[in-house]
Amino acid sequence: MLFKQGILILLGLLNLLPGLAQSVEKDCHCFVKGVVKDEHTGLPVVGATVLLIGKNTGTFTDAEGRYQFAGLCPGVYDVECRIVGYQSSRHRIDLTEGHEEDFSLAETEIHLNDIDITTQRTDAPSTQPLSILSGSALAQTRGQSLGESLKSITGLTTLQTGASIAKPVIHGMHSNRILIMNNGIRQEGQQWGSEHAPEIDPFIATRLAVVKGAAGVRYGSDAIGGVILVEPKELPIDKPISGEVNTVYFSNGRQGVASATLQGGIKGLEGFGWRAQATGKRGGNIRTPNYFLDNTGISEQNFSLAAGYRKGGFGIEAFYSHFTTQIGIFSGAHIGSVTDLLAVLENGEPLIKSDFSYSINRPFQDVEHDLLKVETHYHFPDGNRIQWVVARQLNQRAEYDLHRPRNDSLAALNRPELNFKLNTLTNDLIWDHKPLARKFAGQLGLSTLYQYNLMSGRPLIPNFDQWNIGLFAIERLVQNGWELEAGFRYDYRFLSTYRIVSREKVTNIFRFHNASGTIGAGRNLSDAWSVRFNMGSAWRAPNVSELFSDGVHHGAAAFEEGNENLQPEKALNSVLSAQYEHSRLRVEVGAYYNYIRDYIYLKPQPEPILTIRGAFPYFKYTQTNATFAGLDVNAELNLTKELAWTSKFSYLRVTDVRNDSYLVMIPANRWDNALKYQWKEAGQWSNLYASVTNRWVAEQRRVPPASDFAPPPAAYSLWAVQAGGKWEVSPKNQLELTITVDNLFDTVYRDYLNRFRYFSDEIGRMISLRAQWSFGG
Repeated sequence: MLFKQGILILLGLLNLLPGLAQSVEKDCHCFVKGVVKDEHTGLPVVGATVLLIGKNTGTFTDAEGRYQFAGLCPGVYDVECRIVGYQSSRHRIDLTEGHEEDFSLAETEIHLNDIDITTQRTDAPSTQPLSILSGSALAQTRGQSLGESLKSITGLTTLQTGASIAKPVIHGMHSNRILIMNNGIRQEGQQWGSEHAPEIDPFIATRLAVVKGAAGVRYGSDAIGGVILVEPKELPIDKPISGEVNTVYFSNGRQGVASATLQGGIKGLEGFGWRAQATGKRGGNIRTPNYFLDNTGISEQNFSLAAGYRKGGFGIEAFYSHFTTQIGIFSGAHIGSVTDLLAVLENGEPLIKSDFSYSINRPFQDVEHDLLKVETHYHFPDGNRIQWVVARQLNQRAEYDLHRPRNDSLAALNRPELNFKLNTLTNDLIWDHKPLARKFAGQLGLSTLYQYNLMSGRPLIPNFDQWNIGLFAIERLVQNGWELEAGFRYDYRFLSTYRIVSREKVTNIFRFHNASGTIGAGRNLSDAWSVRFNMGSAWRAPNVSELFSDGVHHGAAAFEEGNENLQPEKALNSVLSAQYEHSRLRVEVGAYYNYIRDYIYLKPQPEPILTIRGAFPYFKYTQTNATFAGLDVNAELNLTKELAWTSKFSYLRVTDVRNDSYLVMIPANRWDNALKYQWKEAGQWSNLYASVTNRWVAEQRRVPPASDFAPPPAAYSLWAVQAGGKWEVSPKNQLELTITVDNLFDTVYRDYLNRFRYFSDEIGRMISLRAQWSFGG
């Protein structure tokens, strides 16, 4: 019913747009069109993405490699063309009338190493909603975690554990229902924990892309909620030395961040390119409007190295990254008795308060993540391409309790109470076949994964071994203005767990397997209108924590209990989106409906539990059938040449079908509005702007009665201001400066998706200063 209502609202909004657009601008008659070809073979490139940078619009090439934009106003445009397996190309056009601009694309290995992530262009599947964060919009998030960086995208929010840990949430789903692809590799860590943030340095990426909705065919099992693509820039094969230095300061927490990247070719060695990158971060206790949060500091050091070679149709690349962080866990969330816990829940303030400090004491997390990837490919002269990607990941996570062991000799060792070591090996073989009958383009792929996890300390989850294998095929047809896509995938998973029960070793074996499918269509109805529809299925096997958790999870400050009888989740997701763009107005509306059978979630129990480690909220894993339905609306209107208004609205309704009720920990509806004034270029300064933003988040009232330890917090409204600009020191040296004030009025509030909302308020006012220096190239 809700989905039908969403469609009616969508159609109603779309009917209103032409009149509004005509009232805004009537004199935009320019166009850009052209052909995209392979530089090596001269063949047309089918399905390439052509973007108008800064205008948030794009199109795909047809069966003859052609593209077209119409209804454009006179002005200067940056047009970029990109597709998997090729180096992206960007042209600047001073548009006064019609203009033809052809692209000749050269091969690159950067997207082929993305093969594990999609084995197709990163903008695919083409019939599903795709949101991109890049350029200045990405630069304005530098220094934040991956989850915080993505919050500006409609339909995304974060699941938080205090002020330092944030996990991305897409349409109400997170953790093992969201795949994160780090430079083409499926990120594998202990992502089942609500406080286990992705072990990724966002500074490695020049583009963050989000595919919303079930994408099980393209990305494999677990992609029920969507996929996040963390994409670095193509390696600079045979290019001069260039680089970038970023520095960030956050007033709240007195946090400093510095990151540097250096890259280039190798003089005298044709076909080579390399890149080196490093980041450091240090911050202290976060402050709410009224008090500091004790032990909420953070320390982080990361680096990555990449090198590649490309000659003719052959390419090979190696990539290595190391991520390490120490994160303090708010000590006020660890409480010694049920009486004190109930008192905190009633009074609304933590028992433990402190002043500012950079010290990170117990409880805290110590996390390291290493990723090594080698990718090779060959592009045959007839248009076929084969790609092979091998990767290894090592994730080590140590969690320290508030109190050391009482035995003095053990206390002196300061060992973690929980210690996880996860090894993952992936192997992907992909064949991109040449266009058939100049109409069909597609891929066949084989993916394997082997994983083993070792745990020490107090029992929480067992050790395990896991094998995965997946086969998939996707075909795409572009003809007569239509884009049609269909695919099929089959996955098999074998899981063995090892536990000690009553001093006896117990082995449990699980076998999970399922098929996924997708079908979609897209069409440009006119120069201004385009629509897309996709229906896809995905599935997810229960992870080890959901099956066997049994104890205090100190990072989450909760007692969690698993259920070994859980069944795999199976999802069927449908997405309908429409986009209108004409002159100064752009509107995109997306309606989605996701039905998940045997949805697994942590259900709060009526009473807290008292353990020898203290009193904690008590949660059990359980299953139900659930529906996730909602609307995402984006609107951009240029009120004048200098002043623009942006509005983003997210509506989500989740229903527990089996119990005719609602589910806990679902994002509340939200509405973001921004006014941005941009000045004309002034001397060496460009992109000078100032903006004011408001975010309104509703109270989450769709919660089962008596299902949580505290009622959902009230609605809140936050204001922010920002100003910035770019100074061109020389043609190859640019300095971009930004100042931002978040929570401008130091508002006291709590967010429903923060696991520590039981114990404290959210972060107060914060001033951020960013500087980015780009040089060379």
